[in-house]
Parts: sequence; structure tokens; C-alpha cells
Amino acid sequence: MLKSKEELTSILFEIEKMFPNAGCELNYNNVFELLIAVMLSAQTTDKSVNIVTPELFKKYPNANALGSACVEDVKEIIKRIGLYSTKSKNIIETSKILAEKYNGEVPCDLYELMTLPGVGRKTANVVMSEGFKIPRIAVDTHVERVSKRLGLVDNNSSVLDVELKLMELIDETKWHKSHHLLLFFGRYFCLAKKPNCESCFYKNSCIYYNDKNLQD
Repeated sequence: MLKSKEELTSILFEIEKMFPNAGCELNYNNVFELLIAVMLSAQTTDKSVNIVTPELFKKYPNANALGSACVEDVKEIIKRIGLYSTKSKNIIETSKILAEKYNGEVPCDLYELMTLPGVGRKTANVVMSEGFKIPRIAVDTHVERVSKRLGLVDNNSSVLDVELKLMELIDETKWHKSHHLLLFFGRYFCLAKKPNCESCFYKNSCIYYNDKNLQD
């Protein structure tokens, strides 16, 4: 396992050379739209979410409007994305709570966000970091996979373990950027099924690569 901040800093430096423009790929105009878009992005691609949100936000531009929406209408708009039925109910219910409890505004608090239907820790962290510019590290499947393959944590570590370890190893001012770098590395290079190990700058030190070669 990695033992120093310096080694991870070096890794992130190399990843940034690969993905200098790593950042949020969801389209949004305000924190409310960001929250809804992140909720919709679970187990589907940002590209698919970006296809359905223009119509959704045009018809339901704020929490008051979406909180009063007909679930069947919302389903029809977002039906091309995964889990659209459950997501439709969650974004309507969340919007209703925002309208009634928060005057239509998204709360700037991690744990208040996590009380909203369909909002887990990862989504809340993204909203805090991306929407409110408050340093957090969101751990999705890509960040978790890369962290384990690089040896930042062991394979039995929980998502929370990964988040806390990354927060320990990375300077707080770089949490936001580092999240995107690890995400892009996992999404576009260190893939789940066919990672580009042979062309990876880190393969000689990578636990995953070396274990795989031993097994082969």
C-alpha cells in the first residue's frame, strides 16, 4: 500500500498530464440542477443524463415546479436512463422537501443533503464540492476501483474507508481536482473490465497489475 502523500501527489501529477481538463461532465446551471443531475447519474452515464435534463429543466426549472410534477410525466422525460422509475419518484420527493423545508434552495450541509430521498454520501459530496465549492472527495465506483488498484486502500475497504484515506493523503485544497482526476482515470483508462495496464505509467508499481500477472 502507498505510504506517503508524496507518492500519491506524483501519481496525480501523471494522471493530470493524461487528463488536463478533468472536471464535472454533467450540464447544469445552478445547484438545484446539479443535485438533480447527480441523482439521475447513478448507474448510468453522464452523457445519457445530459440528453434528458434539458427537457426536464425546461419544464420543471426549480424545486417548486418539480416537486409538483406528475411522476408519469417525469418518467416519460427520463425513461432512457437506468432506474428511471425510482429516480423519477426520488427527484420529485426531494424537490418537494426542498420547496417545503428549504424555501426551494439546496441545503449547504452534507448530512442535511443525505436526508433527501435518493441522495447518498457520494451525491452529497459532489454537491458540496462542485456546487458549493466546499472541499470534499466523492467516491464513486471509478474512484473506489482506482484507489484499490493503486494500493491506496486494501480490497476490503468500504467506500467510506476510501474517502477518508484520500482525505488523509491529499491536501484539502486539492480534494476537488483530485476527485476528478481519479474519476477520469477510472472512467477512461483504468477500466473495470479491460484496463489499459500495458500502457500505464504506474504498471510496475501497481498492485492490481502485478497480482494479475502472477495469476496469469
